[in-house]
Amino acid sequence: MKIIECILAIYYDKKAYLLLQYEKMDERSENNLGVSHAKSYVVAVSGGVDSVVLLDILVKHMPASRLVVAHFDHGIRDDSAADRQFVQTLAQRYGLGFAFDEGHLGAAASEAVAREARYNFLRKAKAAAKADHIITAHHEDDVFETAILNLLRGTGRKGLSSLRSTNEIYRPLLATPKDHIRAYATKHGLQWREDSTNANDDYLRNYVRHNIMSRFDTKAKQRLRDLIAATRNMNIEIDSLLAEQLHLQPGGDTLDRQWFIMLPHNVAREIIAAWLRRLGVTDFNRQLLEQIVVAGKTFAAGKQVDVNGRYIIKVSNERLVIGLRAV
Repeated sequence: MKIIECILAIYYDKKAYLLLQYEKMDERSENNLGVSHAKSYVVAVSGGVDSVVLLDILVKHMPASRLVVAHFDHGIRDDSAADRQFVQTLAQRYGLGFAFDEGHLGAAASEAVAREARYNFLRKAKAAAKADHIITAHHEDDVFETAILNLLRGTGRKGLSSLRSTNEIYRPLLATPKDHIRAYATKHGLQWREDSTNANDDYLRNYVRHNIMSRFDTKAKQRLRDLIAATRNMNIEIDSLLAEQLHLQPGGDTLDRQWFIMLPHNVAREIIAAWLRRLGVTDFNRQLLEQIVVAGKTFAAGKQVDVNGRYIIKVSNERLVIGLRAV
């Protein structure tokens, strides 16, 4: 079963919401993990318990020649070099290839900057290794935390179900609770590194983990799990409807302005977001979408609105046309 099918099955079958129950991890095959002996993978390993457990599971089901351990030193903590040495030693013990890089981001680096640098490295490591996919150790607690973070940030319907597997990045532990991962590590005598910044509530994710998620009991987590599942299903339906509407437009880079003006404001914002994604533009936020909607509905013909450093939208009486910014 492919990884996307695994995850959808988890979310729509409550009896199977745990992809990897820790007491049965040793019995799982590569198919349950969403990996294949015919493909190769770059495994993101920080040295924390989550990625150490994931690597241990993968090694038991995959040939060593199909796995490359990738570690990125963000340069945020003074002791981060010890993490790199730990992960490199772990890779050598398993007989796996090892790739690493240093970011020198500094202690003041934001979570967003660190994440972008990390994924840029992972993509480079994937290309260098000629691997098919990246694998990360995100788990169910990460799903919950990300949903709450995105609600706090006002990211809208996409944010509630944003942490998922893609064609590029596999996340086979998304349905596994953190305590099951720790239990597996203890049972198998695994060692790992603790990131001291995880205790710092100045990072919003840590604040959510320590002060919001810690108050969720089993029933509250199930309700959140159900909400994320329902939102994911709703998003699929909404995206399909938006795609149908965009298909009816004059061109891939063009919207009928009179049609757009008549749309309810919230619908117009969704149309703009879908339009930009369709054209490969993803570096936008709610504020930019609002600006584009207002411009599309109210600007005089001949004006334009900035999208990003590369694209602009030109406004005429009849159309909105997105194009490359003049050099």
